[in-house]
Amino acid sequence: MPDTPPASTDTRPAPDWDVLADWGRRIADWGAAYHRDLRDRPVRAPLQPGRLRAALPPAPPETAEPMAAIWADLETHVMPGLTHWQHPRFFAYFPANAAPPSILAEFVTAILAPQCMLWQTSPSATELETHVLDWLRQALGLPESFQGVIQDSASSATLAAVLVMRERALDWQGNAQGLSGQKRLRLYVSVEAHSSVERAAWVAGIGSENLVRLPASGPGRSIDPADLRAAIARDHADGHLPAGLIACIGATGAGACDNLRDLLPVARAAGLYTHVDAAWAGSAMICPEFRTLWEGVEGADSVVMNPHKWLGAHFDCAAHFVRAPDDLVRTLAIRPEYLKTHGADGVIDYSEWSIPLGRRFRALKLWFVLRYYGLDGLRAMIRDHVRWSVALAARLRADPRFEIVTEPVLSLFTFRLKGQGDDAQIAYLGRINDDGRIYLTQTRVDGQIVLRFQVGAFAATQADIQLAGDVLAELS
Repeated sequence: MPDTPPASTDTRPAPDWDVLADWGRRIADWGAAYHRDLRDRPVRAPLQPGRLRAALPPAPPETAEPMAAIWADLETHVMPGLTHWQHPRFFAYFPANAAPPSILAEFVTAILAPQCMLWQTSPSATELETHVLDWLRQALGLPESFQGVIQDSASSATLAAVLVMRERALDWQGNAQGLSGQKRLRLYVSVEAHSSVERAAWVAGIGSENLVRLPASGPGRSIDPADLRAAIARDHADGHLPAGLIACIGATGAGACDNLRDLLPVARAAGLYTHVDAAWAGSAMICPEFRTLWEGVEGADSVVMNPHKWLGAHFDCAAHFVRAPDDLVRTLAIRPEYLKTHGADGVIDYSEWSIPLGRRFRALKLWFVLRYYGLDGLRAMIRDHVRWSVALAARLRADPRFEIVTEPVLSLFTFRLKGQGDDAQIAYLGRINDDGRIYLTQTRVDGQIVLRFQVGAFAATQADIQLAGDVLAELS
């Protein structure tokens, strides 16, 4: 028999809602001040491995500590080691914005803490997700044939799409029988595709060797439809099983955009399931003038874009649109008795549309943001960012010390110091980021190191981009 646990004592935790009320007000004031003064901080944290861990006790506390002590350690030890993703001069990677209404929505979500895995576990969460995703579909100009679900990230949406590719190609037998003894499945992607595509191939059991990477060429750095057609024909001849195409719009490295208008018909004729990764660039499609970048997208089976990148919704919030939800549900749904909702026909259980069973109330922040700014406000921000980025590229192009390697795609372009090798480019990037006024990252284009510059911070102003140009010139 197990030992009887000791009787509880007066040290047993109990919710102290006065702490929430008191510290909630304090943290809200602190947060507003943090954002107002963010320009005064260096963008990137000093890179000092192990600094925080060395400052913390090696063992957990045995007795309770006051909130004031916890907060003091946050300020003293944690804050100095954070990179400030909301900084108006964060020009690295892609943005992960957190606009004020999204912060408020996340606060509400944290207070309510609903688990939104099924319609019955939070009917309003499910129905708001359905409604706000349809708003977003309309804003992006996608046809009514698409229905949306919020995934945690574009990586998860891509994995879900790859799993559907696998199941459709195997006549829906992969989940039951596994891949042993099956033909080798083949997926087609650009060399510009995000690393999450390869990870999806790993997790789906397809393997990176079956990821057919096709060259990117032309002004948009797109897959050539002839190359796709030839690759599919070769794989059929070799006894492989073509399963899907993953196209990119605004790829992370340099903004490559596949020509969907020409590629999707080739894939459709070959029976491939098609997924479009527009994680960053998709937000700009709320502006009709930018939709030429994904012309033909209505022919895709699956599309993902991240409102948490450029629309101000907190990470994590990826909008995944599919033309045939039944294919997604057939791939991912498992229905034990304890997950069934009896007596409510026609409802959606979004846990059957995504890989995790548990689901956060992500729709709330997107609803807050869309209502607070309206599409007009969000369009104005994106158009400003694009205009400012184009202007900075023109400034660097006119400076004999620089060369523009890839022209602006929306608010992203790449450049390098003219006539200098990769080591010099990395050293230059180090000087920029150690300086602290701006933050950039690098990529490779046609084998050479280049510096990426993208504008996407919600709080960025034209003066921030002008200062970036000054820093780039000063430190070159």
